[in-house]
Amino acid sequence: MADYYEMTCSVACNSLKGKHHPYGWDLNIYRGCEHGCKYCYAMYSHQYMKAKKFFSDIYVKTNIVEQLERQLSSSSWKREVVNIGGVTDSYQQAEKQYKLMPDILRLLIKYKTPCIISTKSDLILRDYDYIAELSDITYVNVASTITCMDEHIRKKIEPNSVESTRRFAVLKEFSKTNASTGLHFMPIIPYITDNRDNVDSLYYNAAKCDVDYVLPGVLYLRGKTREVFFDFMYQEFPHLFEQFKKLYSTGGADKNYKDKLYLMVNELKDKYNLSNSYTKPYKEKLNQTNYEQLTLF
Repeated sequence: MADYYEMTCSVACNSLKGKHHPYGWDLNIYRGCEHGCKYCYAMYSHQYMKAKKFFSDIYVKTNIVEQLERQLSSSSWKREVVNIGGVTDSYQQAEKQYKLMPDILRLLIKYKTPCIISTKSDLILRDYDYIAELSDITYVNVASTITCMDEHIRKKIEPNSVESTRRFAVLKEFSKTNASTGLHFMPIIPYITDNRDNVDSLYYNAAKCDVDYVLPGVLYLRGKTREVFFDFMYQEFPHLFEQFKKLYSTGGADKNYKDKLYLMVNELKDKYNLSNSYTKPYKEKLNQTNYEQLTLF
């Protein structure tokens, strides 16, 4: 059971520097995440809160709506794409209680601000009408991170997130709107979720849901996440531990492993006629509509 701690923030959207991000701003309603994903790269962020329990000490930015309007109403705001939930899921369990996303979406509609929303929850369907309305005004991308179709394994690596089939149902519903949709197949976990049957099943379901793209990415381990995930592998997959430890002598898997994996992944991408371009839907929308100029990079 998670503990919620209310806090205030000085800004809602944080500017992101560097060209490796396909968006300029990041907005996170919460700090910490109840999904409990063993591979979560954001565990390090709790050190700034002087908290240790990333999965159960959840900080809620109670004034984020007011701060967001202050930013979006400013004459300096250029309606750049805002990534919602880059560090922590905006539709985790705490959102059922605090209900901050509807007010945030209403502001995005009011100020015609494009956004990307990535989630592992189907709570996002609660806000379907707002997101559909926003997608009629400007660019919206709804993405779901789905790593595994085997529920036994999924429950181990992502214990408090919803079933993969429910996440695909989210993508199917939002494909009926003007929002672009994407499957974030990341991280791909060597020896656990990298087998052909799993990848084929994920891509098959993605195609059935008419997603605009699938974005794959291999597990990367550093800092606190590396420590937690190695312990997880030792406890839950002891027969794979030594092999896994050898593959991850550094932060990432070696080139030979990745080359072989992506050869298979790209083969299945082509089999189901899927795109791996994250930005293509955005560019197509600009070309097909009369929306005011938006800035993605």
